[in-house]
This record gives sequence, C-alpha cells and structure tokens, in this order.
Amino acid sequence: MSMSSHIFTYGSLMFPQVWERVVRGHYRNTRAVLAGHVRFAITGETYPGMVAQEGAQVEGVIYFDVTHEDMAALDAFEGIDYRRDKVTVITETGESIAAHTYIYLLPQRFSGALWRPEEFQMERFIGTYCAARLNS
Repeated sequence: MSMSSHIFTYGSLMFPQVWERVVRGHYRNTRAVLAGHVRFAITGETYPGMVAQEGAQVEGVIYFDVTHEDMAALDAFEGIDYRRDKVTVITETGESIAAHTYIYLLPQRFSGALWRPEEFQMERFIGTYCAARLNS
C-alpha cells in the first residue's frame, strides 16, 4: 500500500515560499481546479478557507506523491480549523485525479469576500505563521 498521497492546495500552500517551509520533500506539481467548492477570505487573516458550494470552483495547485511524513506536517500546519478530505480535481491537461485537500470548518469566520491568490500577503503570512519554522 502506498504511503503517499496527492494534495490539492488552494491558499498559502500554493506558494513555494510557504510549501517549502512546511514539507521536506520535493514534489512534482501542476495547476488544477476543484469543482463544487468556493474559497473565501477569513476575517483578520491572510489565508483562505474552502467549503463545498455547488456551481463554484477553486483554482489551485496539486502536489503529487506527498510522503506520509510530509502529510503529517501539513496536517499539523493546517491545524484544527481544517479537515483533510478526499476530492477529485481536474489538472490543466484535463486529467481527473483523486487528491486530498483541506476543508475549512469555521465558515462563520468568512469575511464574505472571495480570496484571490494575487492579493496574498506573503510577507505578512510568513512573518506570522512561518517565522518559528525557519530553524526547524
């Protein structure tokens, strides 16, 4: 049985600067889309949350064959506000792939605005959530 999984990321982990601080391995990745979900900004935070919503879709990045150890690191990074679920994403080449992703469990904290990757505040995020990891 394979101990690796594909991971669909849609927020801070889409960005190599964040992803590489959380995982140890190097993974092939490509752009992908998850249908039936929507990604919102969270009040007071730099990162988004994603929940199921018919008719919507979320663009993100899928990382392939992530090790069990790095999955555990990702679970810890995401914390208790997220649940890892299995979904099916479509890659930019049209391939349908089963992957894990993190569903947000506190939709009452959504600001109501969609979260846009191009507006991600990288420096603020890393200063807040990754600073302690730099020496680990």
